[in-house]
Parts: sequence; structure tokens; C-alpha cells
Amino acid sequence: MSRNNFISVLKQEVDRIDKAKTSKRFEKIITGFTKESSPKAIIGKEKYQVFNSNDYLGFRHHPLLKKAEREASEIFGTGPGAVRFISGSLKIHRDLEKALAKFHKRDDAMVFSFSFATNLAVLYCLIAGQNKDSLVDNNVIVISDALNHRSIIDGIRVANLPKEQRAIFKLMDPVHLEEVLEINKKIYKRALVVTDGVFSMLGEYQKLREIRTIIDKYDKEYVNGVLLVVDDAHGVGIAGKTGRGIEEIEGVKADVLIGTFGKAFGADGGYVVASQTVIDYLRESCATYIYSNSISPGTAGAALAAVELLDQAAGQKILAQSRTNLATFSALMSKAGLEFAAKSQHAIQPVLVGDPAKSKALKEALFAAGFMVTSINYPVVPAGRDEIRVQISAAHTQVDLEAFAIALTSAAKTLGLVSNGSNL
Repeated sequence: MSRNNFISVLKQEVDRIDKAKTSKRFEKIITGFTKESSPKAIIGKEKYQVFNSNDYLGFRHHPLLKKAEREASEIFGTGPGAVRFISGSLKIHRDLEKALAKFHKRDDAMVFSFSFATNLAVLYCLIAGQNKDSLVDNNVIVISDALNHRSIIDGIRVANLPKEQRAIFKLMDPVHLEEVLEINKKIYKRALVVTDGVFSMLGEYQKLREIRTIIDKYDKEYVNGVLLVVDDAHGVGIAGKTGRGIEEIEGVKADVLIGTFGKAFGADGGYVVASQTVIDYLRESCATYIYSNSISPGTAGAALAAVELLDQAAGQKILAQSRTNLATFSALMSKAGLEFAAKSQHAIQPVLVGDPAKSKALKEALFAAGFMVTSINYPVVPAGRDEIRVQISAAHTQVDLEAFAIALTSAAKTLGLVSNGSNL
């Protein structure tokens, strides 16, 4: 009887989520893509232009990545066959890690099965040792930006620190970060500051240069210093003149940089780059690296091709196109009268709605018009800050952008989100 009671509670929770208009499980199943230069998703018998993809450069459909994926699978098989330390370390994995280290100007890199697993393991290991024999203790204050991604939040949670050893500094507020470091400098041996490089719901860039300056100032105030960890999942590949992300934009480096292949690089999996000592320690400690298979050989091949392509003239041309497309979209939106949740210079363009029901209705209206977007609601964003997260890709054409802008403005007018005085 008690088990049935618990199942009943689960049913009530699902009903509560549905009533709040924040359900996520009703997924659109894509059965394929058209063969155009700007591929449309095929759902049922209809075609939809995708404006909610992390594929910022259109790399997942690039012929070089597909070719590299096939060739790696032919050589190494469809899967790694084991975890890395047993027999799952393939040359394609090490080639990819070496390419990442070179790309980010670091000593070495590690590849993980997915980026969430990267944050879970890396943060845990930098906060505390993996077992009772470890020389790494948890005499640390962990300071996290208020809007950090769920994977960072969970990475801190699994370390199971007491509440007083976990602090949050206000969104993009280096002054508040300094206050927290000052308060704790005589209490803990070391500090770990962790932040997103680009905030995924707003498209805003972290003030990394100011944060780096503050951390360097306080490094000697802690016996074992202050470590800066940056998750630049939405920055690497798309942000900065050559796609090096937030570090390139701000002109400073993190001590530990975490990235993903699942966004601008058009593949899948996560990675971390750092000094040789840090990487050596993480290889010996990260549970999701030691006890879980790495990415497949084909995925590693595609990711390697993406990293190499971005450093070539052809890749830089695609990156430049993404900036052109963003400028075009911004110009169109300046005429539309829509409110945005942030002044984003990133491919993430958050249209502020402020109500979960209207946000859902706007998403559905755009889908009916042939466009896929995402409705973002509480608790992913604060209550009353519901948004439509629009994501601009280098693969979008001028025609795509203009058609989407007209459809977005029309649907927003119908819902009373903009006045009829819009110029679109």
C-alpha cells in the first residue's frame, strides 16, 4: 500500500508541473532533416526551421565532421569497449585531447562522456579527495555565481560540504565576490570560485577579467590559494574573434576550463583543460572518467574534425557568418518592440515574456508557423522572468531570419506582448 501511495505522490507532482505550464516531457520527435544548406527539422510530415539549437555554427551537418565520424568508427568500432584505464583509451581520444590542449593553450585535456558528467566529477575532485587516503581535504570555501548552470550546482552538491562552506555571489558581481573572499580568508585554507563563462539563459558574458583580478589579489590570503574554474560550454567555439570563448573575449585565463562538444562543435561529450598536474590528478580521481565509458570513437572523430575546422580559414568564415546573422537578427528585433531578458551579444537571444502560460503559447504559435523555439520557465529562470530562448546559427539564411522575425512579432502581438506600432 505504501508503494502505491508514493506513486500517487509522483502523479500529483506531474499534474502540478503540467498545471504550472512548465512541462518538458512532451518532446518533438525529429525524424530527419532536409538537405538544404540551412537544414529544416522534419516532424511528422512537416518541416520546421530550428531556432532553439546549441549548434551555433551548423557543424553537426558539416560533411567534414560526418566523414571523420565514419572513418573513426571504421578504425575503432562503434564504441570504446571499456573505460579509459582498462582498454578504452583509443588514439582518437588522445588525438582529441592533444588538439584541445593546443586550442586552449594548456598542458593537457581530458574528454568525458558528456559535459554534465565533466562538471560533476571535476568540481567534486577539486573540492574534496575521492577517498579517505587522499591528501586533498575539504577545508575550502566554494563560491558560485548565482545563475550558474545546474551541472555546476550539482557538482558542488555531491561534494556534500556543510552549508557554511558554500557561498553564492550575485550574478556577474565581482564586488560581491570580493566581499565573500574577504570574509572567509582567515577561516579556510583555500577557495574555489566557479562560474559559467556565458550564461545559458541570458547569453551574457561573465566579467572574467575583473574576477581574475580579484582572485589574484586574494590568492596569497589563503594558505592554499584561490582556484578559478570556468564552465564555458556556451562560449567555446562561438564567442571571441577565433572562437576561444570567454577567455578570448576577456583576455584572461581560468585555472581550470570546462567545455563541451555538444554545442558549437556540433558533436557530443565534455572536456576539461588545465595544467599537467591538475589533469594528472583529475585522471586519478574523476569518477565519471574512471568508471564510465568515454565518448564513442565516431563522436571523438567528429569532435576532432570540428576543433581542427574552426582553426582553419573555412571554419573562421563560418564563425564570421554567425556574427553576421546575429547582427541581422538584432537589427530586425530593434524594429519589433519586443523586450529581451538581457542585452546579449551572443547567439542566445532571450525574449522576455514573464508569464509561463504566455511563454508556452508563444512557443506553440511559432511552432504552428514552422519555427522551433524553447520556452524557459521557473525554476530554470526566476519566477516572472519566463522567456523564449532564441538561438541564432551560422546555418540560418537571411530569408530564415526575416521570416522568423515576422512570425515572432506577429505571434507576440496576438498575445499582447508588443504594441501594434511595431515596424515589422
